[in-house]
Amino acid sequence: MTIIDAHHHLWDLDVRDQEWIEGPELAPLRRSFLHHDLEAEAREAGVSATVLVQTVTVVEETPEFLALAAASDLIGAVVGWTDLTSPGIADELARLRSLPGGGFLRGIRHQVQGEADPDWLTRPEVLRGLRAVAAAGLVYDLLVLPHQLPAATRAAAAVPGLTFVLDHLGKPPIASGELEPWAGRVRELAALPNTVCKLSGMATEADWRSWTVRDLRPYADTVQDAFGPRRLMFGSDWPVSTLAASYGEVVDFTGEILNALAPVERDEVWAGTARRVYRLTPVAAPAQPVTSPRTG
Repeated sequence: MTIIDAHHHLWDLDVRDQEWIEGPELAPLRRSFLHHDLEAEAREAGVSATVLVQTVTVVEETPEFLALAAASDLIGAVVGWTDLTSPGIADELARLRSLPGGGFLRGIRHQVQGEADPDWLTRPEVLRGLRAVAAAGLVYDLLVLPHQLPAATRAAAAVPGLTFVLDHLGKPPIASGELEPWAGRVRELAALPNTVCKLSGMATEADWRSWTVRDLRPYADTVQDAFGPRRLMFGSDWPVSTLAASYGEVVDFTGEILNALAPVERDEVWAGTARRVYRLTPVAAPAQPVTSPRTG
């Protein structure tokens, strides 16, 4: 079985702070998580390729991630960040593609979950930026909260030539056990053919200390039914996931959730969808060992 991890992060606190890591509950994340840490966890879990996703909204991070991917035999794609509202976004995307490792840029993400305006994604300047992402042949990762899903649906309808990738199921309220209105909203998004979803981030939306697979299953079942296996992909959300589960445990409970699917359908979630969406090809061995590139 091939496993592609379509969603993980890396950061080096010696390069820059991760300001979002605040409070005692996030204290386990207040250290650097580097490529060698990822490789040890991913290889042990049977993962053959990964997608590295942005963590902070600073212009320096994406070039660092691209260079890291170019030196890695594990990272097969990068989802970076750039200012969607910038009038010069097309030029900036072209610049990123011209950098060392620029060919690994396959998507853009903005942390919409932090925007106060629930309709941020449908602002004219944002839609213009999303069209530029589509014109560059990239995809767009959606990091939204449930109340922002209606705007995400309108944005996806307004830019039909762009593939929208929903991160972490749209962050449903698993800890409370509530399905609605999240479920109805995610089904509306899934009704659009240019949308896919990552089966990721579930354990950290549940009670970190006492979750069970039974808690996660209604939410996983909802997106399986709404998107179908060919529009669903596995993501570990490592190292954020370590707040609730180890890398291996995330792979194990995802396997348990997918057990009811036919083998060909499981293969789609584990690898096929990510391979198509992020245009992953076998990654060549690096010319030299990956040491500890300065990444954010």
